[in-house]
Amino acid sequence: SELLARSLFACGISTVLQTTLGSRLPLVQIPSFEYLVPAMVLSSHLTLLTPECTCNASGTAVASVCPAPHCTVAGSQATLLREVSGAVLVSGLVQLVLGLSGMCGWAAQRCGPMVLAPSLSIIGLSTYKEAAFFCSTNWGVALLLMLLAVTFSQHLGSCRLPFCTWPQAQGGSMEPSVPTLRMFSVLLPFAGVCIVCAILSCLHIPWESLDLAMAQLSWANSTFHAPWVRIPYAGERGWPLLTPRALAVGIAMAIGCTPLLPSHACNRGLCMEGLGSLLAGLLGTLGGTAASIANTCTTGLTQAGSRFSVQVSALTCMVLGMSPRMAGLLTRIPLAVHGGVLCVTYAVAVGMGISYFQYADIDSGRNIFIVGFTMFMALLVPRWFGVAPAHLATGWVPLDLLFISLLMVPVFLTGFLSFFLENTVSG
Repeated sequence: SELLARSLFACGISTVLQTTLGSRLPLVQIPSFEYLVPAMVLSSHLTLLTPECTCNASGTAVASVCPAPHCTVAGSQATLLREVSGAVLVSGLVQLVLGLSGMCGWAAQRCGPMVLAPSLSIIGLSTYKEAAFFCSTNWGVALLLMLLAVTFSQHLGSCRLPFCTWPQAQGGSMEPSVPTLRMFSVLLPFAGVCIVCAILSCLHIPWESLDLAMAQLSWANSTFHAPWVRIPYAGERGWPLLTPRALAVGIAMAIGCTPLLPSHACNRGLCMEGLGSLLAGLLGTLGGTAASIANTCTTGLTQAGSRFSVQVSALTCMVLGMSPRMAGLLTRIPLAVHGGVLCVTYAVAVGMGISYFQYADIDSGRNIFIVGFTMFMALLVPRWFGVAPAHLATGWVPLDLLFISLLMVPVFLTGFLSFFLENTVSG
């Protein structure tokens, strides 16, 4: 819960910077999946360096006790966290350099619909495994949330409640009622399903199927001993550890998490994301800050979004970040609820990507090849390296980690291949 609190605190500050000094778009900053993949690559490599310790074989060493006298789980875990934080710190510095140099804006000007369409589509398609894993804990709960969200946003999207009106800024008249169900088509199902799950838990009705690893993780995330108030500060859990491995993975994080922003705001937005990642690394978190795809898709689903509401959410994140006990309550949200939200929001990302094809000649053989080839390779290459990562061995470990971290991120592969083919293939 303390690690989550520090991450929320960094995300809140980064969101304020993004909405005021950065792109000035209503974008919530969160640790994205693109940071998670390189962090997992680095942590897997560091875990393999200590094969004599079998305590973390299940991946949940934080909830294990090692009886062997030579096993240093606590020390190795602390070193691992510091090195991952060092990679996050490096990613923030690289993003700052890219933003200040103007390279991001230069690249954004050359990203047409044939780059944006497959990139946005693959963002949604690449998360189906995680969504299915979360939903598998209870498909009934996940399907209930999806059913309510689809009903409120689509079937009842134009339904206006007479008692929901907005006062106009000038004068005392009231505007017509707004489509309340569509505006809260994610929040209401989320809250309702969480209440149902809480009632089932209070009645001691078994409804969630967790394996041993997830059960141990839930036990490790217990908030009973977390303090109510603790203000995060740099170096609280040790300063980030800068090594050649962390440098390589940090560069991969920065390249793989480049935001899809308008060209006029791309450089400012990347600079603010870099500052957010820099702060996150100093606070000892395991992921930098990037624009939340799920939140952006929620805005598209509800047709309601403003910078003020995003800044309110940023303030909420900072308050939760200063209270590990309250932040730990977020870990009690059922995984099936997370899965249902992922299914609804990332489906919008796929649709948004497909909608960009209207600005391109999709009947062109060149464009058909670019879309098909880039999306197919973006799903194929990470699968191949996930099964056999030893196939890439240059002889220098940092370079191996750099390549594997980049090639395991589908969004980077799609963006790089589509950008290269779009600007080199004539037609």
